[in-house]
Amino acid sequence: MSNAGERLSGTPIPMHRWSGAQGVSIAGDSWGDPQGPLVLLQHGGGQTRHAWKNVGEQLGAAGYHAVSFDARGHGDSDWAPDGVYGQDIMVEDLRCVIAALGGRRPVLVGASMGGGTSLVAVGEDRVDATALVLVDIAPRIEPEGVQKIQAFMDQRPEGFNSLEEVAQAIGAYQPHRKPPKDLAGLAKNLRLTADGKYRWHWDPRFMTLRREMDKRLIRLEACASALALPTLLVRGGLSDVLSEEGAAAFLELCRHSEYVNITEAGHMVAGDRNDVFGRAVIDFLRRTVPVAGLPVKPAHDLHPHHEGPAGDVVDVP
Repeated sequence: MSNAGERLSGTPIPMHRWSGAQGVSIAGDSWGDPQGPLVLLQHGGGQTRHAWKNVGEQLGAAGYHAVSFDARGHGDSDWAPDGVYGQDIMVEDLRCVIAALGGRRPVLVGASMGGGTSLVAVGEDRVDATALVLVDIAPRIEPEGVQKIQAFMDQRPEGFNSLEEVAQAIGAYQPHRKPPKDLAGLAKNLRLTADGKYRWHWDPRFMTLRREMDKRLIRLEACASALALPTLLVRGGLSDVLSEEGAAAFLELCRHSEYVNITEAGHMVAGDRNDVFGRAVIDFLRRTVPVAGLPVKPAHDLHPHHEGPAGDVVDVP
């Protein structure tokens, strides 16, 4: 099924396309040396591959081959023909991308929804990864924070009349972020439909997915307990989705896991403080999945950016 509505002028063209499960086209970007250790970056629900752009550039500069892709139903990837967007089909998409990239063992970095996909993929032995980085996601999350995100995504199903209305909605949801200087940066998060309305890039059927939190908790706790690879949990100190208690519960299940709390970041850690986040991930990977044959630069020499990508809006677990 093709995506509904037209992508706006100025939306970046994907560098790559791969065939996911059921033949769904998966759009992706990459940075760095293709011979370097593979790092797959998976975004949260309602986000796109662009959430990782600055971090991908940092990883590329550090000698890694960073690859970010739009989940099915998001960004420039196809919408699912059957409207199915659960964790299992997204794990299959991940496996397809890994196969298309030559079947090399990857580092999996996942935020929120993408972190859940990564945790299931590794914890249920469906992907053989070298390391795992979970970004503001764990088995135990806060229902109030999840509900706040879902309320934002559910608003204005009829669409927006202008980019100014879109910017106002984002500003109300993320008051801690600076408003975008150029509204054109919002283009990659939207589609223009035949009725002249701006609608979010994602398939509306994604929001009808039944999230059975009790079953999710049991499944993800089993996955966390099964982890045997190097693991890093990163929490945004301002997050209302992953609490300190939720992080501590994960660390109890996965005793060898490392933990970083980025105090000035909210749930969208990579967008809020991509400078600190990038350094934390690279420092972890240098110790666990080092780059062979390349001089090691200190993480602070990788010229990270502080400002998050414009329009890095939402993140559903």
